[in-house]
Amino acid sequence: MSSPSKRREMDVMKLMMSDYNVETINDGLNEFNVEFHGPKESLYEGGVWKIRVELPDAYPYKSPSIGFINKIFHPNVDELSGSVCLDVINQSWSPMFDLLNVFEVFLPQLLLYPNPSDPLNGDAASLMMKDRKLYDQKVKEYCERYAKKEHITNSTPDEESGDENISDEESDSSDDDIAGHADP
Repeated sequence: MSSPSKRREMDVMKLMMSDYNVETINDGLNEFNVEFHGPKESLYEGGVWKIRVELPDAYPYKSPSIGFINKIFHPNVDELSGSVCLDVINQSWSPMFDLLNVFEVFLPQLLLYPNPSDPLNGDAASLMMKDRKLYDQKVKEYCERYAKKEHITNSTPDEESGDENISDEESDSSDDDIAGHADP
């Protein structure tokens, strides 16, 4: 078996050579962002998210850390931190899996089949169980407001405030509305 560092290199390269836009952080292969599109025929279709991936030193023997940077309304994704509650990543990860599995299978399955009985976002889970039509509407609203290509561009909060593109109905939102932007 090859060393964890070789495997990490191979998996990241496979992801880069696929249809995913991968942006490394600090020129290393331990942290990077991946452009992820919502699965076809789902409420998330048309949405684009920037996913933060952190690989532990023991990868692939330890699972990657995965989180949404821009907001998503989903029972199994924490709205503030973007953390993902996904058993296959958190509990049953295996070195047989690779990063392509995460983006081609695990995340699409998460968005297609939310699990409101194991929520990280209690509001989304509750709404999904009580009023599916309103839940669906809110998911689509979040996709429209937070999951467009322009929401994941490489600008930092310091360089660009983004206020110039905000419509009248959105202008009363606070800075808390965009997840993943930490104070400098």
